[in-house]
Amino acid sequence: MAPKDAKRHTYKHGLQHYLVLLGLLVSVSYVFYSFIIPRAVEGAVVALFKPEGEKEIGHFDGVIAMPGQEAGKFQKGGALKGVINTEYIFDFTNNPRTESRDGYSKKGDEWIVKAPKLGEEAIVLQPILGFSILALVFGGCISMLLTLIFPSAIGFMAFKVDREIVHTKSKIRLQTGFNNEIIEVLTNNENQLEGMDREHVAKVFRYVWDRTEPEEDVTGKQGIKFSNMFDDNTDIVEFRNEVLYLRIKEFFSDFVMKEIIDTKEAQSYTRNRLKFLRGLRLYMSHHFTEKYSNNVTGLAYFGAAILIIVIGIRGLKFIPPTRPSLILGAIFLEGSMLALLAFTLVYTEEEERMDRMLKKMEDASRNQLDTLEDVSKDMHKMSVALVEGNSDLIKTKVNQAVTEFLSNPNNLNGEIANELGRIVMTALNKGMGTGSK
Repeated sequence: MAPKDAKRHTYKHGLQHYLVLLGLLVSVSYVFYSFIIPRAVEGAVVALFKPEGEKEIGHFDGVIAMPGQEAGKFQKGGALKGVINTEYIFDFTNNPRTESRDGYSKKGDEWIVKAPKLGEEAIVLQPILGFSILALVFGGCISMLLTLIFPSAIGFMAFKVDREIVHTKSKIRLQTGFNNEIIEVLTNNENQLEGMDREHVAKVFRYVWDRTEPEEDVTGKQGIKFSNMFDDNTDIVEFRNEVLYLRIKEFFSDFVMKEIIDTKEAQSYTRNRLKFLRGLRLYMSHHFTEKYSNNVTGLAYFGAAILIIVIGIRGLKFIPPTRPSLILGAIFLEGSMLALLAFTLVYTEEEERMDRMLKKMEDASRNQLDTLEDVSKDMHKMSVALVEGNSDLIKTKVNQAVTEFLSNPNNLNGEIANELGRIVMTALNKGMGTGSK
């Protein structure tokens, strides 16, 4: 789904998605179970346990064995007794065999492997127990891969990836505060960005530059201006990828930057389904590993528990050594769970190293200390200004009060006259006292 179709997105799979996925799963699993796995197991077993030296083996109606005394009388579909030497038997066909007719017995849903290296008795493999899980795993993987390539209207995984592109853009918008228009400029691939209006892109870049101004620049230290970094000759793609992305990463976090880059890469997947690995990375890194990582780990432990139980039962001789199908099934189950766990861990975001976290904490503390020092200086300046301002205010108020008092005639005629008279009488008394002495 292209970004312009986001508003029409239903966010739910339709019936056609499940039907196509189920059809592919059944078909591919059947092909693996019926054709690919039997031939692969047969080739591996024969290569390991075939006769050594001058002994030769032949093919008799799908059965690989050493020729017997009556090998020249073999007819296709005929009996095998006497035609083959039962010392070596590799029968991976679906045909039932009987002791009286073929020299050995097996059911139609069993495989027979017999060689001196494996002991006197033949090994009986039941593919429904030992290899059905493996066939389902291959079928599921290929089905998911095919639905990634299909259009999102019918492709189960393609629909999930397209939906995750929309979800990731929403997360970026919430984490950064940027609107949809800015998010589109940041997450468009290189070809889309080059096709956009340069003036519009420059305005978006300027807004993002101002929005991501470091805190130390805000507190008064001189920062780099946008006009010094971007002009008419600047390549917009290179500026975004090399400069603006780095600024966003430093201001927000590595994870936000990872979301933007993965979304940008996934945008090309929506236009070319063969680039499915880019879409798969977005889905696995930002949805599956976040939501289902614990489930995958639990399944791995569950598979290990089943394998331990089966091996324990085998150790108690409840599973004969000539019928190892159940053990093979448990091994393939646990192997597939571990493979899924490993695949999940590949796309899990790397945790930050402790030294990097400490460095970030140190930088943050240093920035806070600088901010506190600046605040302290500002508070000191403010207190000095307040004291000086209050001193001038007091002088002004005193002068105003004296002026008002002296300008009142009653005050001059009354209190001031009495005060002057008191001062004069005091001075005369002091003078008379001095003269009498």
